[in-house]
Amino acid sequence: MTARREAATTRLLGASLAPPLSRLKDIVVATTTHLGRVIFWMTGALISFSVSAVAVRALSRALNVFEILSIRSGAGLLILSALLLLRPELRQALRLRRMGMHALRNSLHFIGQYSWALAVTLLPFATVFALEFTTPVWVALLAIPLLHERMTGPRIGSVILGFLGVLVIVRPGLSSFEPMTFLVLFAAVLFAMSLIATKSLTRDVSTFAIIFWMNLMQLPMALAGSDPLFPLRLTADLVLPTIALGVVGVTSHFCLTQAFRSGDASMVVPLDFLRIPLIALVGWMFYGEALDVFVFAGAGLIICGVLWNLHAESRRLRAPPTGLGPEKATVPDA
Repeated sequence: MTARREAATTRLLGASLAPPLSRLKDIVVATTTHLGRVIFWMTGALISFSVSAVAVRALSRALNVFEILSIRSGAGLLILSALLLLRPELRQALRLRRMGMHALRNSLHFIGQYSWALAVTLLPFATVFALEFTTPVWVALLAIPLLHERMTGPRIGSVILGFLGVLVIVRPGLSSFEPMTFLVLFAAVLFAMSLIATKSLTRDVSTFAIIFWMNLMQLPMALAGSDPLFPLRLTADLVLPTIALGVVGVTSHFCLTQAFRSGDASMVVPLDFLRIPLIALVGWMFYGEALDVFVFAGAGLIICGVLWNLHAESRRLRAPPTGLGPEKATVPDA
């Protein structure tokens, strides 16, 4: 009996320690599928962000920035309204809940969007996109007073590398210094504040509601600075950029959201950084913009800081429980 029991125990342990080959194949296939989905959605997001910048610059030949943003918000509102007609269940999400926070978030985002669009018309694409990636640095700094989060070692390192990257790109005090770069940094700060407000809203408001109220509130803001007859200035050569801006204004956010749902941030964020070389190539091919080595060097420092903090946060979230209970458990510094 003892030998038979030991043999049975051995078989059970062997089965638990050595999963079947079919299960390993399932795990590999699932991981590959998730990576494939992330790459698919991030490709859509990268194309959308790049097309948005090109469309803004094309439309700036005939329209001011307010009028360009009117097109973006108006088209987004039309697309979302069509979804409401096709899917009536979405209407339940549009309850008048936390409208003050919506107004604050959308005002900050609109000013940031205006600054970003204006910078796109004045600066090389790669410079704008590289400096825009300082947004996570500003989030880390603003989260301390606004969300009462603590500053960890990796977050401090991320901030330092971010600011070093900005100094390399902006190069203050040199003949190549461009004051308009501060316009992008201003936009990045406002985007960071908008993200913090979004984090607060997502606790009890759906993503569809956040995007819907954003377009609905930002449309009158944009129309306030627009000529009522500005659509008459849209010539035949601007029809395509107009349609493209309206479409990618929705697809960029949708594709990025789907990418985060398909995989971890550690998979999505590195792919998002491909925006910089992609838009630099677009600027070089279609607008004759020089490939500035300082922009790429500064972007590299910013990206290293963001990835460092992302890796540390991922390790912190995956840390095993301490066994002290949810009230007493603490998470060690990353």
